Amino acid sequence: MKKILFLPFLQIPTGHHQVADALIRSLETRVQGFCLKKLDFLSYVGKRLEKLVTQTYIHWIAHAPQAYEIVYRHFVYPSNSLKYLQWYESLFLEKMQEMLSVEQPDVIVCTQAFPSFLINRLKEQGKISIPVVNVYTDFFINKIWGSKGIDFHFVPDVPLKDELMYAQRIPGKRIFVTGIPVDECFTPTKRERKDSKPYHVLISGGNAGLGDIVHLLQGIRQSPQFRYSILCGSNQKLFREVLSWNIGSIQPLPYISSREDMDDLYDQADVLITKPGGVTISEALVKKLPIFIHSALPGQEEINRQYLASQGLVHTLNPEQPLEAQILNILNDESKQAHWQSQVEGYHLRLETKAWTKILELTQR
Repeated sequence: MKKILFLPFLQIPTGHHQVADALIRSLETRVQGFCLKKLDFLSYVGKRLEKLVTQTYIHWIAHAPQAYEIVYRHFVYPSNSLKYLQWYESLFLEKMQEMLSVEQPDVIVCTQAFPSFLINRLKEQGKISIPVVNVYTDFFINKIWGSKGIDFHFVPDVPLKDELMYAQRIPGKRIFVTGIPVDECFTPTKRERKDSKPYHVLISGGNAGLGDIVHLLQGIRQSPQFRYSILCGSNQKLFREVLSWNIGSIQPLPYISSREDMDDLYDQADVLITKPGGVTISEALVKKLPIFIHSALPGQEEINRQYLASQGLVHTLNPEQPLEAQILNILNDESKQAHWQSQVEGYHLRLETKAWTKILELTQR
């Protein structure tokens, strides 16, 4: 039985897990007799350790975001962080080799940088020969990801392929522009200009409900031009606060686990206001849903925002200006809408293949 091992990191329901899950679902519908397994390496090392790291990360992001951003940019992106990872390698490299010896996969798919770093070391040292794929889940590549020892790289966009080719000297035949993989239930929606009001605005703060959504919504009350669905994720405090406003045009929604339900919400919406997480943005790009960025977590999301804005794929909201006026400025301007649609079409045209098809090819070699 062929075995494909997917390696995200930590147990937080982040994009690393969502991408792994999407790939597994795509493969499950097409192959039989395969073992498709997702495994968090840090939980393998020790569940208490994983829990401690998770709690520290969430607390750091929530209570000291500026400090987190400084550390992330200094040690992870874009500086050379490898010298700071010697402790990580010394602690965990043998454990990674042990885990792979136990699991015996035929193909390894890394959807997060830390497992990729360790496996890259093992490949470079000749300790394993298993085919390994990096599937990048952000619109940039931090310096922790393994590179030269990795067999294939699935990148979100052409500039990242160029970066790997010219900065990392990785042959182009080992790099594929796949976009960030999302569930196949998300299919393009034919959107026509809407003349009737109200506009339906979907607001997302991520699975944990992080992001200053309450501040974003200050000043919004009953409006004949808009109605809002607020995705609160697992943030019960946010859900209760929005519910307490008792405003008919503002509906808080709890955590939605069903991808099909999310697809329906995207179909109903005219606008998405969100943080620049790689998976959410990629889902909205598939749905061709106009995207407005309300805030960005420090580190990777802020870097995503900068890239997406530079490509004309998102609109950035100014927190000092009225929210609804900014949205109407785009929706009522046909030239701005046409430009955004052109940028999205260009992005999709740059995609070379689907990630699951290349993974399947690897298992057949």
